[in-house]
Amino acid sequence: MVDFLKNRAGRQLFQVTGWGVLLWLGFFAFRNHVFAFAQLLSVGNADVIVISLIVLGISSFGYSALRIFDMRDEMDSRRRAFDAADHIATHDHLTKLPNRYAFDRFALPQAVASAGHETAAGEVESQTATVFSIDLDGFKKVNDLLGHQGGDALLKEVSRRICSLADHECVFRFGGDEFVAVARNLPPEKEQLFAQLLIHSVSRPVRIDALPTQVGASIGYARMPEHGTSLEEVRHRSDIALYEAKARGHNQQALFHPDMQEKVAQRAKLEGELRRAIEREAIVPYYQPLIGLKSAELCGFEALARWCNAEGTFISPQEFIAVAEETGLITILFEQLLAHACRDARSWSEPLLLSFNVSPVQIEDRLLPNRILNILAETGLPPSRLEIEITENALIGDPELAASTIEQLHAAGIQVALDDFGTGYSSLSQLARFRFDKIKIDKSFVSSCVGNDKNTKIVDAILGLSRSLNLKTTVEGIEENAQLAYFLGQGCDIGQGYIFGKAMPQDEAIAFMRERRQILSA
Repeated sequence: MVDFLKNRAGRQLFQVTGWGVLLWLGFFAFRNHVFAFAQLLSVGNADVIVISLIVLGISSFGYSALRIFDMRDEMDSRRRAFDAADHIATHDHLTKLPNRYAFDRFALPQAVASAGHETAAGEVESQTATVFSIDLDGFKKVNDLLGHQGGDALLKEVSRRICSLADHECVFRFGGDEFVAVARNLPPEKEQLFAQLLIHSVSRPVRIDALPTQVGASIGYARMPEHGTSLEEVRHRSDIALYEAKARGHNQQALFHPDMQEKVAQRAKLEGELRRAIEREAIVPYYQPLIGLKSAELCGFEALARWCNAEGTFISPQEFIAVAEETGLITILFEQLLAHACRDARSWSEPLLLSFNVSPVQIEDRLLPNRILNILAETGLPPSRLEIEITENALIGDPELAASTIEQLHAAGIQVALDDFGTGYSSLSQLARFRFDKIKIDKSFVSSCVGNDKNTKIVDAILGLSRSLNLKTTVEGIEENAQLAYFLGQGCDIGQGYIFGKAMPQDEAIAFMRERRQILSA
């Protein structure tokens, strides 16, 4: 009872009761007049009954009115609170854009999924919508460089630029660096232009804290009703097109095509098989010989990942390594393969060099040197017997981190080779900035160096540069005697290719070492 009197309804009841008592007393003050009226109706205590009923009725009406007004205010307050909570749940707190949940409730599907609406002339005008899935290229690098505050500022600016080209209520942030824009009734011939405008707008430099930063954008798009009858279905297919656009490189756009769905299904199947293969450690290193061209001696082996699936088919490393990089499986795969290769190298009868490739994605891993050193410690392979190969493209993402990684590897006694030299970016600047022990000439130059004056001059320039910098050279992809003779004449240090031997499993590699030793002894 005490709790009831403390709340609003209890206080109102107390107030109405008080007013009722006052009214009841007031009626008694004028009871003679009221009684005269009541005499006409009855005798005895009729005056008291009439006064009490009137007071009770007025009091009940007053209390009911107060409760109705109070309930109206409470409903309005609840509606405002619900609207505020709904806005928070359906909008991104950073960019203030609608989010994924708002997209699910977007009212466009009903309008577009219909056959159309009639114009004033009585003709049926079909409605369309194009969904653009936008993913930022290089956002992680900006976020790492400027911190989360800088990354947030960049996302706000990107969202403002997208909204300047599309209606604000049709732009959504799905989280991270992923945005979706819906364009109503955009003619098909203008869709590609709109995607290019989005890429151009997003990729313009942004100044944050006096520092110029820049990201790119990959865009996939699909249209309704051609590619789906619901907005969610079309968005899913624009995501498939986005995957295709990202596969083409930075700042690319792609329109959905049914063939892309089959490609995505195959990739999903490959990803599942890859996960199971990693769990079973079914991906193993094969070893391709490295031959000293001046002495014809076996210098070492390059470890190359090989995967034979359950059907007995070898999967191309270009396929499953790319999937491992995209899905974050590359780290565990790298550790498995390196540990396996180090154990194999430990069992070799000769202290040969083990050369091992590092993915460009792994260069962004600050723990990479520690991972490599821990594996060497566990397997017992001396660091001097390990050579890590890094491609030029792996160095441009975060040059400072790459330089630190290379220095840590050198400090531990591990050799570092620049792989695929001449095919990446800023080749000369890489040699000037980073410390390498060896240059590997890409096989694309080797295959056409004989009889091609242009490539011959490029190879001569690379060899002259390596000699001036006191760097050893490894030539990849030697397959013909003419190529071997050319590089022998040029004074190259190490050769690699089918002419010496293909990549082989551990038991064949041991047999190869034995045969090579016997040949040299003879």
